[in-house]
Amino acid sequence: MSGEEARHRAESSEARAAAVSDLQELMRRKEEIEAQIKANYDVLESQKGIGMKEPLVDCEGYPRADVDLYQVRTARHNIICLQNDHKAVMKQVEEALHQLHARDKEKQARDMAEAQEEAMSHRLGSNSPILPQAFAKVNSISPGSPASIAGLQVDDEIVEFGSVNTQNFQSLQNRHELFSVRLALTAN
Repeated sequence: MSGEEARHRAESSEARAAAVSDLQELMRRKEEIEAQIKANYDVLESQKGIGMKEPLVDCEGYPRADVDLYQVRTARHNIICLQNDHKAVMKQVEEALHQLHARDKEKQARDMAEAQEEAMSHRLGSNSPILPQAFAKVNSISPGSPASIAGLQVDDEIVEFGSVNTQNFQSLQNRHELFSVRLALTAN
């Protein structure tokens, strides 16, 4: 890895850490706003269960004497303002998440490109290409089977089947994985 690549990786990880920190701060602010909204709803509940829409006047049009009108109106106003704040913070959280995932996606693409470049340089450095090692060989194929339709032939070597490959294949005891893939193929 060159010095420029190392510097770029360091800057990228610093930017990611800053983005995660900003996102955590936004989430803390969101939870704070939600707690304030709940506290204001509790105030409304303590006023004879009055909510956001119940009338504050009696059937004759006079202010209700059984509730603290000032406290109810203040709580309603606070709830409306806090809901607007909550909506704005949630929009910021969404944007921050999109940016964070976009950075991660770009990093993953760069890492894949570097890995492919490195693999190509290794292949070009040696005259013989490195092929994956097979863990099974096809002995027979039933006519009309999904394997036959897919173009598998006798003596073909299997290097990967679903998630099974030479790295994790032990024996045909892992066949529950093979059968789950086989069932998925025959179900279609």
